[in-house]
Amino acid sequence: MYGLIDCNNFYVSCERVFNPSLNNRPVVVLSNNDGCVISRSNEAKALGIKMGTPFFQIQKQIKQHRIAVYSTNFTLYGDMSARVMSVLSELVPYMEIYSVDEAFLDLSGMLNLEAKARQLVKQTTQSTGIPVSLGIAPTKTLAKTANHFAKKYQGYQQVCIINSEDKRVKALELTPIGEVWGIGRNHKRTLEYGGIKTAYDFTQKSRSWVKRKMTVTGERTWMELQGYPCMTADDLNNDKKQICTSRSFGQPITTYQTLLESVATLASQCVEKLRKQKSVTKAIYLFIQTSRFSDDVYKLSKLIPLSFYTADLMEITDYCRKALNAIYINDLDYKRAGVILLDLCSDTEVMPDLLDPIDREKQARLSSAID
Repeated sequence: MYGLIDCNNFYVSCERVFNPSLNNRPVVVLSNNDGCVISRSNEAKALGIKMGTPFFQIQKQIKQHRIAVYSTNFTLYGDMSARVMSVLSELVPYMEIYSVDEAFLDLSGMLNLEAKARQLVKQTTQSTGIPVSLGIAPTKTLAKTANHFAKKYQGYQQVCIINSEDKRVKALELTPIGEVWGIGRNHKRTLEYGGIKTAYDFTQKSRSWVKRKMTVTGERTWMELQGYPCMTADDLNNDKKQICTSRSFGQPITTYQTLLESVATLASQCVEKLRKQKSVTKAIYLFIQTSRFSDDVYKLSKLIPLSFYTADLMEITDYCRKALNAIYINDLDYKRAGVILLDLCSDTEVMPDLLDPIDREKQARLSSAID
């Protein structure tokens, strides 16, 4: 059996850990530059605020309902994510981190599965302050579906287990085809046009039909929904939404050059992960901070959006240097730094830019040689 554990409203929950007065109050977290909503509390969802809604469109609601508004704090979210994953790693024999707020757990052979699952959810929440939901099923795709029910319906009390044929069929009948993990917008339109409205409808198609229409990727999703596991760790790694590498320094860094060398090392580690999963990035986020135990804590960060996708080490390192130049303050003792690569996609999905002054093919060949 596989379990998918997911932090509920993760960015909002992180803010609530350090500000309990936000509990039971509508809260939203905005994207970089406060452009749009990227995380909502349940109270904000009940007010009809949708994910991705531009900030300017909800300003009237914010005043009317006293909605708390926060800008993203990736330093905090990265630290809280590491804390959640650390707790989980001590409770299960094996886990695969899927994203900053999700992880797949190997629950094979576990006795008293429901009791153990509820204990796992309770202990994770108590240890970190982050509420979590757990979906359990014979495959990872079904576990993702089960997690959706655990989050959506209070009767499950944060744990939903699909462990019988009746439960599998019922879950698939209640799951719109567009909410199935692995079904993108293009396939969703194609399937709905063919009369397939739910995940159950999808499973009633023949395997050969699915493979013909959706290639091997769709066939794999179809198999998983049937209850046959075929997702590997490599499949999960290719779906990472962001890559973060951060480090706390043993001794405070007091010079620009030393800090730049540390940032370059972090960038190199990020690019290694990026290239390993055959992805490219279009946004680079750098943060540096002083010790949180000092009298004056400085948390400085810079986001650099790019007009192109890249996985080139020298290029990404150079942008990290430019970000550091923009936020570095002299005469401070820096205790931590981190590099986050955002807006990732597969390197096979990138369209070349005719106006790009850089020869990307030559750059790719050089990077491959270095690898």
